[in-house]
Amino acid sequence: MSISGTTGVTGITREPAAATSLLRFATAGSVDDGKSTLVGRLLHDSKSVLADQLEAVEHASRDRGHDAPDLALLTDGLRAEREQGITIDVAYRYFATARRRFVLADTPGHVQYTRNMVTGASTAELALVLVDARHGVVEQTRRHAAVAALLRVPHLVLAVNKMDLVDWSEAVFARIAEEFTAYAGSLGVPDVTAIPVSALAGDNVVTPSAHLDWYGGPTVLEHLETVPVIADPTGDPARFPVQYVIRPRTAGHPDYRGYAGRIASGVLRVGERVTVLPSGRTSTITAIDALGTPVDVAWAPQSVTVRLADDLDVARGDLIAPAAGAPEPVRDVEATVCHVADRPLREGDRVLLKHTTRTVKAVVKALPSRLDPADLALRPSPGALAANDIGRVVLRTAEPLALDDYAVSRSTGAFLLIDPADGTTLTAGMAGPAFAAASGGSGRPEADASVPASNDGWDF
Repeated sequence: MSISGTTGVTGITREPAAATSLLRFATAGSVDDGKSTLVGRLLHDSKSVLADQLEAVEHASRDRGHDAPDLALLTDGLRAEREQGITIDVAYRYFATARRRFVLADTPGHVQYTRNMVTGASTAELALVLVDARHGVVEQTRRHAAVAALLRVPHLVLAVNKMDLVDWSEAVFARIAEEFTAYAGSLGVPDVTAIPVSALAGDNVVTPSAHLDWYGGPTVLEHLETVPVIADPTGDPARFPVQYVIRPRTAGHPDYRGYAGRIASGVLRVGERVTVLPSGRTSTITAIDALGTPVDVAWAPQSVTVRLADDLDVARGDLIAPAAGAPEPVRDVEATVCHVADRPLREGDRVLLKHTTRTVKAVVKALPSRLDPADLALRPSPGALAANDIGRVVLRTAEPLALDDYAVSRSTGAFLLIDPADGTTLTAGMAGPAFAAASGGSGRPEADASVPASNDGWDF
């Protein structure tokens, strides 16, 4: 059930989705597939480019010898990107149409920047993957699809670009779409939409193309405007990571004790029985304050202050959840990770694990396998994970964590591994099974490797 107007949840009222809905989406594609051009065309043709921005692009394009504006420069903002004609960093763009607001994360296509896609897609509700119609699905295309599947991005769009260079061939488009859809299905991606486009001239990006009269589906923008993204918050388990304990101790509030934070998922209600994790102590919600106003119900992603009936020892990093569906705290964590640091991750490494607002010490006990995105095969016992590698890890933490499977909650199933020496982010992790489904079982790694002894006093 989508939230539009008043839902069946008591106390939750929203404005019509057509006027207020927000779509976060990420773009990805192999080198020279035309991704930055498509994004620039999308912004330009939807009239989301300011006059001074377009003037700057026109000036830069003339300096590079182009007769027409190079719309790729609208997102390739770094000097190195413009000089080399490639995308290096994640570029965020915000735009809106009459039907929806958008947050766009334009991610790089080079293999060495695959880790940047993890950043851009981690909060995305849709991933837009480009392929060059002349080359079809290549290894980097499969890698981007695998990352989107690992991050449980609910909607995947395949934009088959440069259709003008294959004579607008329906057969070429059908072959590429069939191959990609089959691969995405093996990863458990629930929703794939294929759209033929020519970004350079704008065919089928914002407006339909006369060259693609055999195609009866939506343009890229039409699909972005209409894809369902607003979900009923009652469908997710309630999770409330505590960020701050409020104890004013003033004459007006001598006994006030509130726990402030942002609801990660689900709905909290006054009168609900809850458990504080990892301690396991239970209490009842007596009040919820939102922007200084008492409310009876609150839902993700609202920032609120929760008050409990009992004076419990609750601190930053604790998690408040309904007593009937609270996660079981664990110290042994099995997860799929994407390694993002240049320094390899090895068995026996000591790290900090950051989960919601809680940070604990941990040891990498095993690296059972590394995923080969070309065929979804598991390469056992890799010994180390290098930058951009996707693999399975087994961790042992110093303190228990209230960790959900990533399939249950993208908010409380995700974590980061951090270098304790300098605070560098090493790895992005997703607890639980790798993919929702996989062909032949190869895409669902099992962490069954033997666990080596840990080192140097970090033996948990």
